[in-house]
Amino acid sequence: MEKVIFMNRDERIRKKLELFNPVYISLENDSAKHAHHIESMKHNNQFMSEGESHYKLTVVSDLFEGLNRIDRQRKILQLLEDEFKTGLHALELKTLALSEFNKS
Repeated sequence: MEKVIFMNRDERIRKKLELFNPVYISLENDSAKHAHHIESMKHNNQFMSEGESHYKLTVVSDLFEGLNRIDRQRKILQLLEDEFKTGLHALELKTLALSEFNKS
């Protein structure tokens, strides 16, 4: 019998981001600050979980070198498309190439 492993949204996001070979990831669950309006949001006729809906994400990767901010963010949003379909409501993104990260 195959063992089923449950991952919460934080773990799923981090796992998916491995495709970018990140040298740095900061993922902050910001959902508690938005709990006042979560009750009014529905997904597939069910109320969304109030604990996994809003995040702040910083990703640093060599793969972002030569890409503009919009293209970088588009890649992240495409990668996390399933998360948005299952209740992720807001994602504040900061994407940096390693060369930019080292300058800061």
